[in-house]
Amino acid sequence: MLRQSTSPVSGEKLSATLGVSRVSVWKHIRALQQAGYGINASSTGYLLEHDSDTPYAWEFPGRESRIHYHERISSTMDEALALARNGCPAFSVVVAERQVQGRGRLDRSWASQMGGLYFTIVTRPAVTLNDGARVLFTASLTLTETLNRRFEINAGVKWPNDILVGERKLAGLLSQVEAEGEQIRFLNIGIGLNVNNDPGRNVPTAVSLCKLVGRALQRRRILADFLEAFEKSLSQPNLNGVVARWKAACVTLGRDVEIIYRDRRHRGIAIDIDAAGGLILQKADGSRETLHFGDCFHR
Repeated sequence: MLRQSTSPVSGEKLSATLGVSRVSVWKHIRALQQAGYGINASSTGYLLEHDSDTPYAWEFPGRESRIHYHERISSTMDEALALARNGCPAFSVVVAERQVQGRGRLDRSWASQMGGLYFTIVTRPAVTLNDGARVLFTASLTLTETLNRRFEINAGVKWPNDILVGERKLAGLLSQVEAEGEQIRFLNIGIGLNVNNDPGRNVPTAVSLCKLVGRALQRRRILADFLEAFEKSLSQPNLNGVVARWKAACVTLGRDVEIIYRDRRHRGIAIDIDAAGGLILQKADGSRETLHFGDCFHR
């Protein structure tokens, strides 16, 4: 009601509409103010002067029971793993303001600055382990398309699981899977998206959405748009077309790249992505090599 009104809404009107006392209305207003909503209380009523950027569960109508918001958490991946093992429904989401033990690819630490969007989604796709990469590709492609549609930033996907604008990293993805035999029980996808934070202070090759578009953005709206689009994409009867679409958005193909995994280095021209998500390199000696893991550096 406050969002829909440009003038103060009286306590009497809120009380009558909600069927609670005016004292109860006041208590809830105070709670919302403490939660970060800029509500001005005056003799004429309550006016929402500025909204909250926090992705509270109640900000996702129809998804409230599946949104698990934490102001501070060790890692959204760890919490999502516990939820998945305990049988939580598909598309349960753990989202945090800060992670004190956030991690990225190959168990590296992931800096979780205030203002970023950090979350992990539990998916339960009816696919085998061999098709797991298509689920992750669907997530990165959906996020890229969502951001491009909303903000016109020309983002692209980088193998294996980053989102870039130009050569600057905007987001990273991480997956964790458990299976019974060849059938996936759950596949969790962790995403770190730079929104209103300033990653460039510590990582010059990173960039944030607010820097790209020149204004602060509502993280909850970005998350809501992405979840709706991602769930719709995964509801398709198969994911056969996702690899081709991902390749069309990929900024790695055709590049001279170096892939580093553990203590091994692989260099060549990235010429293709196979059906399982592997990167096919054309090496200097004319041979080809397919890689499924590693850090990818564009040269």
